[in-house]
Amino acid sequence: MNLIEIAQETLQIEADALIKALDTLDQSFLDAIALIIQTKGKLIITGVGKSGLVGAKMAATFASTGTSSFFLHPTEALHGDLGMIGKEDTLLAISSSGESEELTKILPHIKRFNIPLIGLTGDKSSTLGIASDVVLDISVEKEACPLGIAPTTSTTLTMALGDALAVALMKKKGFQKEDFASFHPGGALGKKLFIQIKDLMRTKKLPIINTSTPLKEAIVLMSEGKLGHILISNHQDEFVALLSDGDLRRALMKKDFSLDDTAYSYANQTPTSYTDTTLLASQALEILEKNKIQLLPITTREKKIIGVLHIHDLINAGIKSK
Repeated sequence: MNLIEIAQETLQIEADALIKALDTLDQSFLDAIALIIQTKGKLIITGVGKSGLVGAKMAATFASTGTSSFFLHPTEALHGDLGMIGKEDTLLAISSSGESEELTKILPHIKRFNIPLIGLTGDKSSTLGIASDVVLDISVEKEACPLGIAPTTSTTLTMALGDALAVALMKKKGFQKEDFASFHPGGALGKKLFIQIKDLMRTKKLPIINTSTPLKEAIVLMSEGKLGHILISNHQDEFVALLSDGDLRRALMKKDFSLDDTAYSYANQTPTSYTDTTLLASQALEILEKNKIQLLPITTREKKIIGVLHIHDLINAGIKSK
C-alpha cells in the first residue's frame, strides 16, 4: 500500500472535478449572482451533515467579504428558527442528493413566503432541484473515498463553488482590501490598515530630562523608564535630543567620559521624530526599520513631546511593515 500514491490519487480526483467545473459553469451561476446582489436582506446558507459544515464555512466567507450572511441548520429551522428567515432574504441550500430529509421539510415553508432559493445539488430533478429558483450543479463523477461513500470530491467542489460565488460578488460590488479589513480589525490586514500611532504610543511617565541634567541622573531615569532611552528637552520644553542605551555604551568608551557631564552632551542631537499621530502604525514601523532605531518620539508641531512609540509595542500588537 503506497500511501503517497493514494494521496496523489485523491488529489487528482478532486482536481479533475474542479477542472471539469470550469467548463460547466453557465448562466445559472450568473443568475445566482444576480439573485444575491438584489437581496435586500441576508443570504442564509443551510445544509445537513458535511454539506452543513461546508455551508457554515461558505456563510463565514460571504459575511467577511461584504455579503451579509449566516448559517442556519435545517433541524433548528424546523424547531423555531425558521423565523430567522425574512421575506427580503435569500436561501442557499446545499444537498448533494437534493433529498436530505431535514432540508426538504423546510422547502414548502420557504416557497410559501416566496423566499428566493438557490440550490446546490448534484441532481437537478431532485426535490431541492425542482424547488429552487436557481440550481448550481455540484455533481461529480466519483468521490475520492475508495468506497465511494464519504463526501470528499463533492464537498471540495461545493466549497470551491462557494468561494467562486464569494469572489465574483466581491468583484461585482467593488469590494476592496479596506472593506475586508473593516470586517477583520483584529487580523493582520486590519491592523495594517487601521491602527494608528495614537492607538499604540505611550503618553504617561515618559523619561524626559532637560539639557542640563547630569548623565548620572539620566541613567537612573533610563532604568526606571524601561524604554532604553531618555528624551531631552530644552528650557522651552522643545524636544532636542535622544539618549539611547547604545549612546551610553559608546560614551563609556571615551577617555574623557564623566558621569557629571550632561546627558545632552552624549545624546543624539538630530533624532528622528514624528508629529502626525494618525500615521498608520505599520508605516511608523517602516520608519523605525529604515532608520534602524527602536524608539520614535512623537511631538507637536511646536516640538513639544506628547508620546513615544517603541518598536516592541508595535511587534507585540502584531503590526507588520509589509
